[in-house]
Amino acid sequence: MRRVGTGEWRGWREATEEALYGPSGFYRGPEGPAGHFRTSVHASPLFAAAVARLLCRVDEALGRPAELAFVDMAAGRGELVTGVLAALPAEVASRARGYAVERADRPAVLDHRIEWLTQPPKGITGLLFANEWLDNVPVEVAEVDAAGVPRLVLVRDDDGAERLGEPVAGAEAQWLRKWWPLVSEEMPSPEALSEEMPFDEMPFEGARAEIGLPRDTAWAGAVASLDRGLAVAVDYAHFAGARPPFGTLTGFREGRETTPVPDGSCDITAHVALDACTLPGGRVVTQRAALRALGVSGARPALSLAATDPTAYVRALAGAGEAAELTATGGLGDFGWLLQPVGIPNPILEFRTP
Repeated sequence: MRRVGTGEWRGWREATEEALYGPSGFYRGPEGPAGHFRTSVHASPLFAAAVARLLCRVDEALGRPAELAFVDMAAGRGELVTGVLAALPAEVASRARGYAVERADRPAVLDHRIEWLTQPPKGITGLLFANEWLDNVPVEVAEVDAAGVPRLVLVRDDDGAERLGEPVAGAEAQWLRKWWPLVSEEMPSPEALSEEMPFDEMPFEGARAEIGLPRDTAWAGAVASLDRGLAVAVDYAHFAGARPPFGTLTGFREGRETTPVPDGSCDITAHVALDACTLPGGRVVTQRAALRALGVSGARPALSLAATDPTAYVRALAGAGEAAELTATGGLGDFGWLLQPVGIPNPILEFRTP
């Protein structure tokens, strides 16, 4: 889907908001996200089954409440919430209530028992799960100019051309200084630039950052919707000390990475500074560690099973391949899981922070 561009110059946040969620936006298309990119949800039903096991652990930590909520943030066409509810044990399923939070229209084929909302429900008890949501919360982009000043990047919505706008100021400048500093507090002398200052601390023209303040705010609001339970955000992530020097803003169309043009024809995404989003009591772990703690392993089945039960062996081998994709180094396994307990202990422990 593509809307007619106006040729207007706007900040990336405003342009992306319109391109993704406007009346003719990318996420309004009938094919949904699955038509353009592959998430863990689409890679294997093992993912939904693992999230269902996590919901059961949250249920235990909550003392098995009469109503147990599962909230699927950025639900797409409801694939995850459908899979999670189907994978629950009967007793837990009898108390579970599913919510899909998505701006697009409700799919006609979705189970009528799943409530379709544009905002997370308030005052719930259970698990709020945001798989690849925050990377699509639009943000401003900043770039260092020739004088060493971080400025907002403006984009033209019909072709994706860019130019620099006003210097970053106010709360956005404070966020950059704390979480993604593009320049030192004081411009160093030429001698310091050449002799004393480590290369990775040198301000340089063209350095870029995505200002994640709207994501921090969106995540805090989602967590606040929980009375008790666990909120989880799963996404491409980077952390202080290892921010990408030119940012991560990109586009996806029909399974391929493409130049981000805010005309509604492609997804526009950027990796998430999950450490900035983390609230007190939260922690970030890798998807690989989280899924292994929830019983997802890429280990191959014993070869002896092939002799005694060939069908079971083939089935187990296929499952091992899917699990390996979900936990792969350099792929989905490197995603960050931000775990934010609310009023309960963390229901999955023994993780190593990346």
